[in-house]
Amino acid sequence: MTTVQPVQITFDCASPERVGRFWCEALGYVPPDPTEDGFATWEEYSLSLPEEKRDSWFGASDPNGVGPRLFFQRVPEGKVVKNRVHLDIKVGRGLVGEERLAVLESHAVRLEAIGATRGILLLADGENESCQNMQDVEGNEFCLD
Repeated sequence: MTTVQPVQITFDCASPERVGRFWCEALGYVPPDPTEDGFATWEEYSLSLPEEKRDSWFGASDPNGVGPRLFFQRVPEGKVVKNRVHLDIKVGRGLVGEERLAVLESHAVRLEAIGATRGILLLADGENESCQNMQDVEGNEFCLD
């Protein structure tokens, strides 16, 4: 019998905290608890590090322990091509037609307000339901599905 292994999804980025906080807001995830390391706030923890180590990583976890942990790590190079893997945020499960489009639109507006950009709206085609392509604050593609 095969054992299911836990998964962490890692993002390479220029500003891990900025990208991580976006995804916390987008998914309802929570950042690391700085009190585990004896700090009152994440900022206090960050300021305790040498300058070159600040904003080098950030984590985000499902507060219910169901979804995979997200990890954001600073890399020197910028994003230059389309992601080979992306996240689908399942906001429209079970919805079709105008009701689904309205939910996709409300989530797109909310995410644009925190720095996302909107891509192409793919309308239902008889095989697939509608979905909204988006990009996070550093241009990583994802879909509202």
